Amino acid sequence: MDTHYFRSLPGRYRAAFRNYYTLQNLLSIRNSSIAFLLINVLLRILIWVLPVNITKAQNFPEVTFTNWLYIVVTPVFFLISELLLRRIKKTKKAGAGMIVFVFIFSFYLIMAGMYSAFIATSDPRNALTIYLIALCVISVMCVFEYDEVIAMIILIEIVYTALLFVAHTDATSMLYDQLISIILLAGFYLISRYFYSYKASYYLQIIEIRNKNIEIEKAAVFKNQVLGMVAHDLRNPIAAVESLAMMMEFDDELSEDTLDSVGMIKASCVKARSIISDLLEAAKNENLSNIELHKTELNQWLRGIIDMWKIQKDLKNNIVLKSSGSPIHAGINNEKFQRVLDNLISNAMKFSKEKDNIELHLEQKGNRVTIKVKDHGLGIPADMLPHIFERFSKAGRTGLKGEQSTGLGLSIVKQIIESHKGTIKVESEEGKGTTFVIELPVV
Repeated sequence: MDTHYFRSLPGRYRAAFRNYYTLQNLLSIRNSSIAFLLINVLLRILIWVLPVNITKAQNFPEVTFTNWLYIVVTPVFFLISELLLRRIKKTKKAGAGMIVFVFIFSFYLIMAGMYSAFIATSDPRNALTIYLIALCVISVMCVFEYDEVIAMIILIEIVYTALLFVAHTDATSMLYDQLISIILLAGFYLISRYFYSYKASYYLQIIEIRNKNIEIEKAAVFKNQVLGMVAHDLRNPIAAVESLAMMMEFDDELSEDTLDSVGMIKASCVKARSIISDLLEAAKNENLSNIELHKTELNQWLRGIIDMWKIQKDLKNNIVLKSSGSPIHAGINNEKFQRVLDNLISNAMKFSKEKDNIELHLEQKGNRVTIKVKDHGLGIPADMLPHIFERFSKAGRTGLKGEQSTGLGLSIVKQIIESHKGTIKVESEEGKGTTFVIELPVV
């Protein structure tokens, strides 16, 4: 933390910081005026309720006078702070009147503490607790510029000296009282400047974080724009290459080696298209904070997913739903969440033998819905489990039938589920299969 004991914030930040801390000062004044008023009202109630022989109120007319003065004046500060708060929240700018008001209230509260010391005893050295508390409260509660603190100290010292003369303090006592006051005011200065430095550092950190966030958002937008352009420009030539490869397959004059090469070209095109789709999906899912969710009955919805998979001609595995059949509802985005299930089911098939069952389990426990996608295939090695949801994960593996992995699928799944306020975890044992467990809130 940079300290500003004898200097203010650099000029380019000073005006904005003043707007920021003036709002905080006004909030503090509003709250402290309420607290100060309650203290005085409580004191007035005690004077009324307790017997005179206990309070000795007749011996302290100054207490009664100042008590009524604080009860009358303090609500005025509260009302003015409310009005100024509304203005600064609307304009976002600190006016000179606001700064003067903060200065006057701070001086008012310190004078209240100082005068209390003189009321308690003619020798203020013996009753400086309230004066000290007032100085500490103002130094912590309000932020002042360097010149404002100096002006406040000079004004306090002038009033303190005047009160010493009014109290007819002798020369020796006045000397010691002034030394004590100087020590207290020095402490007030150091504490005030320390908290100025602390709040200034905090404010600069906020500004830096805000600027970094803006840069990150701009970079993310630029990245997505570039990614979209690249993907669009790549799809057409890849499609052209794939079409040519398909046409070449029908040429009877091609040798067996050439046909193998054509097959490799087609497979590479399919993989390239898959990578492009995954990259675009990952970029599209980076900001899903405003995803639109709909209340959905999951038994019926999962049966629809299974039916869509069963109409595929080359489906070798049997997909089954295991559920109690009772209606279970959750808020989901049908398009996005279908991507989740399709990815998990295709992964399960990739690492399962033909005719193996792929199981979807659905149940509700309390206010959470659990969906499990379970296979009985190869399982995931223990050292890979912590990395499977990472983008471009090293845990990506080739499937039993040679299917390639981009390392993006499960990271996309995690993104989508978290945008649904849900969680996903994996349970796996090599040679026995894998289970992905999704939890969503009930609606």
